[in-house]
Amino acid sequence: MAQQYTRKMIRKVFTKMLNERPLNKITVKDIVKACQINRNTFYYYYPDIYAVLSEIFQTELQTVIDEYNDTLSWEESFLVATKFALENKTAIYHVYNSMRREELENYIYGVSGNVMTRYVEKVSDGISASSGDKKLIASFYQCALTEMLLRWVASGMKEDPDIIVKRIGQLFDGTVALSLNRSAELEDIWQK
Repeated sequence: MAQQYTRKMIRKVFTKMLNERPLNKITVKDIVKACQINRNTFYYYYPDIYAVLSEIFQTELQTVIDEYNDTLSWEESFLVATKFALENKTAIYHVYNSMRREELENYIYGVSGNVMTRYVEKVSDGISASSGDKKLIASFYQCALTEMLLRWVASGMKEDPDIIVKRIGQLFDGTVALSLNRSAELEDIWQK
């Protein structure tokens, strides 16, 4: 219990600092001072601050997986999934502009993949699309959402993501079902 509390406190303090200054301006010394722990305690849990960053993104991704709601549209699910990024825009921007951008990219890719894979599975209920095509469709949207979100971060996160994601949903409404139905039709053709 104390271990979980300490880890959580370190992550919280680190996120707060990341919202205040760039990643390369945060040191272990800063974190232990703010947490009122000693360096050995920090190093007991993490080899460096990058491990803290990685754990934050892994924890947030697990939260997305755990809280996914099948009753929501993919747009609503995606906005719920990006809650951490929206609440910590400055921190996200600092990570994006650091040498650890890959951590952020992997987090966004994971969130997008989780949302789209579950959505494609939900839409495919009753459609005999191949599992390979389901994966391909989910991957296509995962890549598109990841790149759009990364470009949003790069541009300073000025636009309202709620408006953009909902508009994308309106523009592409029905395309996943259409693609799944095409998959089923193509399977029938190949089998003849």
